[in-house]
Amino acid sequence: MHQLKIAAVLLCALSAGQAAAQATAPAAKPSSGFLPPASSSANVIDSIAVVVNDEVITKNEVTKRVESVVQRMRAANAQIPDQSDLQRQVIESMIVERAQFQLAKEMGVRVDDAMLDRAIGGIAEQQKMNVQQLRDALEKEGTTFAAFREEIRSEMMLQRLRQHEVDNKIQVSDAEVDTFIAARKAAAAERVEMNLAQIRVRIPENASPEQIAARRARAEEIARQLRTGADFAKIAATYSDSGDALKGGEIGWLDSQRLPEAFATALAPLKPGQVTPIIKSATAFHILKLVEKRTPTEASDAAVVQQTRARHILLKVTPTMTADDARRKLVELKERLDNKAAKFEELARLFSNDGSASKGGDLGWLYPGDTVPEFENVMNDLKLGEVSGVVETPFGYHLIEVMERKSDDKSKERERTAARQAIRDQKMAEATEDWARQVRDRAYVEFRDEK
Repeated sequence: MHQLKIAAVLLCALSAGQAAAQATAPAAKPSSGFLPPASSSANVIDSIAVVVNDEVITKNEVTKRVESVVQRMRAANAQIPDQSDLQRQVIESMIVERAQFQLAKEMGVRVDDAMLDRAIGGIAEQQKMNVQQLRDALEKEGTTFAAFREEIRSEMMLQRLRQHEVDNKIQVSDAEVDTFIAARKAAAAERVEMNLAQIRVRIPENASPEQIAARRARAEEIARQLRTGADFAKIAATYSDSGDALKGGEIGWLDSQRLPEAFATALAPLKPGQVTPIIKSATAFHILKLVEKRTPTEASDAAVVQQTRARHILLKVTPTMTADDARRKLVELKERLDNKAAKFEELARLFSNDGSASKGGDLGWLYPGDTVPEFENVMNDLKLGEVSGVVETPFGYHLIEVMERKSDDKSKERERTAARQAIRDQKMAEATEDWARQVRDRAYVEFRDEK
């Protein structure tokens, strides 16, 4: 159920794009929000395992997280690493999470109860339940609903932080799109979808030749163990430097044409169950496992889709504008629009906080999936010329107006949009790993010994 919970969060509660979350989310506060302690540790006197900046991770927290990971790996019939290796990976995962969560708090990132309730409602709907049924299922498994809520709140906060720190900074040039489309057409006959897992051995930033050689030696030792029959998921959980290590390195299904060229080339000749040789990128040595392979359907590409031309007024939460201020201001602007006291484009130019302000809030023609679900769902329900109420998304608070709609089949514009998103996905995966490591490296970390 835990894996199901996180998958549902990524699908329903968070915005589009690949999430780089760890296997479980950190607590909303340093000392709470993790899974409930096992009865075996209820009477153990707690002590500090690690200091991360000005907060601590306790030994009981580590123990509970290890128990959670072991439980999940057993449910997946995965081999469990040695206790010391597993604990080392768990502690590192918790350090990365805690450092990110501290940064989120410093930047004022928050998820209020109303947004959290909507997300949990989406999770329940994804699992074909109502909220009460979801609550009953969680409590049957031994997870309190309060702990679950804080886990989801934390995961949403970290996702919003990553959007601000990574997603919004990814740039894709027209030249990159042209190259991608040309390569895709040349390899059209070879297009497949692959279910992948990975082991990633990170190369430090500005690494010396000696450091690179040491990391390659580590990757070669991992490859040797795999060749002699070691379980891939166990080795990933033991050695991988990626955020998905404690999930056995599981990445999931990807279109081969969305993979970096070196990855796609190494995977092309493999059969399910086989692994690639060591692949070197700018930041790491990688070993990939092809879990499954399938031929994608073209039905979705060829289908007629609805495009919507919309405009919006966006107010972002800043140190000088609280969420309540933003809501109140948009309610005031909506009243002016309803009373015909102002035009939408005039108010957008005056008040909107994004690049569309100079165009009167015009976002152009949008395909399904071009905006976050919170925005798209409201936009799709609007009639032409209708202005929405206040809409909250990870980017802030919006008023939305639908200007035009049209249906279109697969077009060059659609093809370029899909290519641009594929390139963004490639860049985002690596940029997220690098950003997470930089946050970790900037943190003050002190390991406490038994004394």
